[in-house]
Amino acid sequence: MSEYKKTRGLYVPDSDNPFKISRSKLELFVECPRCFYLDRRLGISRPPGFPFPLNSAVDHLLKNEFDSYRNEGKQHPIQVEYGVDAKLAKHCDLENWRNNFTGIKYLHVPTNLLVFGAIDDLWINNRGEYIVVDYKSTSIHEKIVALDKPHHATYKRQIEIYQWLLKNNNYKVSDTSYFVYANAFKDRDRFDKKLDFDLTLISYIGNSDWVEGIVFNSYECLNSESIPELNKHCDYCSYLKNSLLD
Repeated sequence: MSEYKKTRGLYVPDSDNPFKISRSKLELFVECPRCFYLDRRLGISRPPGFPFPLNSAVDHLLKNEFDSYRNEGKQHPIQVEYGVDAKLAKHCDLENWRNNFTGIKYLHVPTNLLVFGAIDDLWINNRGEYIVVDYKSTSIHEKIVALDKPHHATYKRQIEIYQWLLKNNNYKVSDTSYFVYANAFKDRDRFDKKLDFDLTLISYIGNSDWVEGIVFNSYECLNSESIPELNKHCDYCSYLKNSLLD
């Protein structure tokens, strides 16, 4: 059993079988090729982070809410509030594309990598272009009106990978995407078994041209027989380096 756990899901050079690689694993490669190689080639993963069940709950409830308007053929109030000229898209594969274990897939033939990612929502404009929408939730004192924090770069890349996947499935895709951001208030006098949220809509014009190159680069990394060097910008690599010096 232990040997099975070490080898399943790992990349095997020269295999004829497509290798599934998720959007989050591509993001891992962007962050640190060494951590990516250790994870996907050798089965040595970063320590798992803590789950965020409250964030997941907000995500699930937002999907339910948007779906209720979708089923009625109406715009969501936040689309009306921000003057977004788009409808909530109805697509037979939407539920599969939202599923973390399936997502929207694309087999990148030159590398035989099966890239996939789970979207939160899709809207469609009057030109028939799909709009990628992502839900985010947090709790900070300031109103969220822009994606101007360092960690927001990850969110932008996430959206652009989804756009790339849709384009490679031969869908018309708008460069404009949206983040539905739920920000929980902390200034209430009582909890009363509920959280109140401010909901804002932030537009983002994506450019997915970089994704193809990252897929090729991750493929080259996976096929290397050498572990990439320690990344001085990676906290995990820095911890490992310092631990070896102790």
